[in-house]
Amino acid sequence: MSQFRARPPAIPTTLVDDAVVRIIRWDFEPGADTGVHTHGLGYVVVPMTDCDFLIEEEDGSERRAFITKGAAYRREAGATHNVVNAGTQPMSFIEIEYK
Repeated sequence: MSQFRARPPAIPTTLVDDAVVRIIRWDFEPGADTGVHTHGLGYVVVPMTDCDFLIEEEDGSERRAFITKGAAYRREAGATHNVVNAGTQPMSFIEIEYK
């Protein structure tokens, strides 16, 4: 994984954190990343903008994904990765973790 690259951090803003869900808005300038993290909960991502993702996986592999605004997707708990804005425009998405 490329966690040793100097990148600006993505900015998380917690919108809701209660007994049922945690909802976080993530805002990324071009080149910004989340930092390496492991998802302890299952989650849904809803892009607020078109998102040009570079996903750096735990095993050192990388993959690109372009997800259009509003095209939600779901993942199970347990993923370890770093999410990078690989595009030239700011991007943001809402992450909904279900408890």
